[in-house]
Amino acid sequence: MERVLARDVKSHVGQEIKIQGWLHKKRLIGGINFIVMRDRSGLVQIVLSEDGEVEKLRGLQIGSILAITGKVVDEPRAPGGAEIHEPKITVDVPVTDESPVEIDKPLSHKPENLDTLFDARVIGLRNNREQAIFKIQAETEEAIRKYLNGQDFTQFNSPKLLPGATEGGAEVFKLDYFGKEATLAQSAQFYKQMMVGVFERVFEINPTYRAEPSATTRHMTEFITIDVEMGFITFPELLNLLSNLVNAVVKDVWEKCEAQLNLWNAKKPVLPAEFPAMTMAEIHEKYSKATGENTIGENDLRPDEERWICEYAAKELSSEAIFVTEWPAAEAKFYHKLIDGKPKFAERADLLFRGVEIATTSMREHRYDTLVKQLKKMAVGDPEDPGLKNYLQAFKYGLPPHGGFGLGLERLTEKIIGLNNVKEATLFPRDINRLAP
Repeated sequence: MERVLARDVKSHVGQEIKIQGWLHKKRLIGGINFIVMRDRSGLVQIVLSEDGEVEKLRGLQIGSILAITGKVVDEPRAPGGAEIHEPKITVDVPVTDESPVEIDKPLSHKPENLDTLFDARVIGLRNNREQAIFKIQAETEEAIRKYLNGQDFTQFNSPKLLPGATEGGAEVFKLDYFGKEATLAQSAQFYKQMMVGVFERVFEINPTYRAEPSATTRHMTEFITIDVEMGFITFPELLNLLSNLVNAVVKDVWEKCEAQLNLWNAKKPVLPAEFPAMTMAEIHEKYSKATGENTIGENDLRPDEERWICEYAAKELSSEAIFVTEWPAAEAKFYHKLIDGKPKFAERADLLFRGVEIATTSMREHRYDTLVKQLKKMAVGDPEDPGLKNYLQAFKYGLPPHGGFGLGLERLTEKIIGLNNVKEATLFPRDINRLAP
């Protein structure tokens, strides 16, 4: 007899079938005895009536692996709309240790309970509601890949072991590399720009490492970035592509993950075809006027400003996403392009979504001589440095006007679902306090 998955049990009403999976819930109290089994597709309920079959389950804990044959009966109140009667149980892998978490009930995501949630992550992920987060995340990643492939992008993979902190800054992990100092990649920035000279439009989806000494709801030391770069593009076209990408992802996820989204009562974002944009100076002014907190002249947005402007955009502009433009040149990387005629500002934008920055996008300085000048002036860098020499070579031999962005997969997932901490959307989060499991 071939195995039937939980999601297909309903289609076998009146037939005898075989299922295999994990014991997910057990209720043996006399009179009404039942168990719930879990497999990769969902849950199925089994009603027990024979004492001999009930006895097989005595002493078994959640997680035991069972094989069951029985007759499928229509039951609208059961998971999937059907259940199995007259079961014959085979215990394939008995578990006698009590589970550290009750996986048949929603697990707490309150801030004070997150350490407990992550400490028991290996077992807690067997909870269907927890699984839903990562099924949504998997579909989010697939939707991103599908959209970019449809726009003629080529996917690639760049190395994560680099010869020094090529992008500058102290937020790098250093390690010994056969007697030389190496660092873990802060991003795929240099490689994706190099690949513009090869494929014109490229992307990768890979880990990024930042040695940030922050224990906030938005920071981790390892996360997944969707790194995108494209040639022969203008800044407005770049913002438009990012708007279209996020819209395509939301549409796809709500079409394919409705059941998982419903487990979290997720609300579909309100997003126009093109996201509104506002300069940082305009946001500072509006925020200061509305709250009495003076941020005018600051070179970045405060976290509370990001939340405030997203609420403003949702209410006044009918968009839960907004671009922040005209970033001060003082905050620019040496490879950012400064705005023609407005050199005090970089041609850069941050995409805020439901109160959090999920992407940074900018045009890059593609002119070799100008790039070298900016490297020396803004980063005090050496063009002959091993981490920079080959990068600059790509420009020396011709790169077109180009731009791109880095989009955080976990942050995007977090905000699609409506979670409050990026670590909740991470299988095994890494931050300054956590290196396991």
